[in-house]
Amino acid sequence: MLSDLLVLDLSRVLAGPYCTQLLSDLGARVIKVESFAGDDTRRWGPPFVAGESGYHLSVNRGKESVVIDLKDPRGRQVVAGLAARADVLIENYKVGDLARYGLDYASLASVNPRLVYLSITGFGQTGPRAAEPGYDAAMQALSSLLAMSGEADGPPVKTPVAFIDVLTGLHGAVGVLAALHDRAARGVGAYIDLSLLEVAIASMVNQTQNAILTGEAPARLGSAHPNIVPYQAFDAADGAVVLAVGNDAQFTRLCDVLGIPERAGDERFSTNAARVANRTELVDELRTLTATWARADLLAACTRAGVPATAVLSLPEALRDPQALARRAVVTGSHPTVGELGMAASPLWHVHGPDGVALSTPPAEGDAPVPPRLGEHGRAVLTDVLGLNAAEVDELIRAGVVGDHTSAEA
Repeated sequence: MLSDLLVLDLSRVLAGPYCTQLLSDLGARVIKVESFAGDDTRRWGPPFVAGESGYHLSVNRGKESVVIDLKDPRGRQVVAGLAARADVLIENYKVGDLARYGLDYASLASVNPRLVYLSITGFGQTGPRAAEPGYDAAMQALSSLLAMSGEADGPPVKTPVAFIDVLTGLHGAVGVLAALHDRAARGVGAYIDLSLLEVAIASMVNQTQNAILTGEAPARLGSAHPNIVPYQAFDAADGAVVLAVGNDAQFTRLCDVLGIPERAGDERFSTNAARVANRTELVDELRTLTATWARADLLAACTRAGVPATAVLSLPEALRDPQALARRAVVTGSHPTVGELGMAASPLWHVHGPDGVALSTPPAEGDAPVPPRLGEHGRAVLTDVLGLNAAEVDELIRAGVVGDHTSAEA
C-alpha cells in the first residue's frame, strides 16, 4: 500500500525502528542508516541466534541496512543525497545533534521541500528538559506509569515491555501518514516533533483524565481496573483467569455462574459505580468462589453465559493459541545467517478492498521479509538510489566512509 514511498531511517533502538517497521510492513522501502558498530540493539541479548540479537530482529523486518560514518563529511553528503530523494526521514538523535551535521529538517527541506521529517526525542524540541536524553524506563517513572503499576502493597513495577517506546513508534507512523496525506494536497512536507513524555501521558487515557479531573494520584491496583469492577485476574483452582465484566448485565450473568444470583440485586453491587465503591468486599468474595473452580470449567461456564473471561497464558502458550495460529500471528522468513526465522506478524496484514482484492496480506510461509545484516545493502542502495558507479562505491568503502556487510561486521 505504501510501495511508492522511500523512507530514510536514522533511528536506533525501539521507538524509531518500530515506526519504520510499521511503514515497511505496509510496503514502504526503508533504508536504515547505521554506524559501523550498528544499532545498539544488535548487541542486546541473549537470546542471540547465529550472532543475531532477538531484540534487533523484532523491529527491523524488511529494511535495507547501509553503514555510513556521519563524522566524515563525505558520509554526511551520502545521507543528504539519500534524504534529497526520500519521502520520509525518521530520526531519534538528541536535540541539535543532526543540525551540527547539516542533516536537520531546515537544511534538508531546503533541498527537498516534500520531505516529511519525524524527530523522536524524550522530551520534545522545546522546554527546560529538551536537551536531555529519554529512555522508556525513565519515562515510565516520570509519567507516573511506574508509580501506578504493581500490587497495592508492593513497590512500583515497570511494564515488562517498553510500551512507551512502542506507542511512540505507533504515534510516529500515524503522524507520518497524516503528513503525507497533507503533502498530497499542499505539495510540501512537514516536520513532526514527537516526544516519549507526551506519548506516555496521552496513552494513559482514562488514568490521565481521572487525575486531571480529581487531582488525585492513581492507586496501584495490580491487575484491577480503576473504573470497572470486577475487571481483573482471579485464581481458579489450577490457574489464573481474567474476568472482564464491563456492564451490569454481564455482572448479573457472572453472579448466576458463581451461584450468587442475589448479589446482582444487592444495592452494594447492582451498578458499576456501587461495585467500584465496594470493590474490596466484592473482590474478596469472588476470589473465594473462583478458587473452587477448575479453570477450564470456569471459562466454559462464563463463555456459555456471555461473561468475558480468558485464561492467563504464558507467551509461548499465547503463540500456540488456536486463534493466534488461525490468524497467522507468527510468520516465517529465510534469513541469510539464522535460516528459517519466525517473527510476530504485522497486525496490519489483513486489508482488502470492497472487491475482495487483498491490499495487505500475511506473506506465504517462509517468504516474510527479514531484518538485514549490518551493512548488507550498502552497495545496492548507493548505486540504485544515488546512482553511484561501482568505482565510486568502492572508493567510499576503501576510505571507511561507507561499509558493506563484510567490513561492517569485521
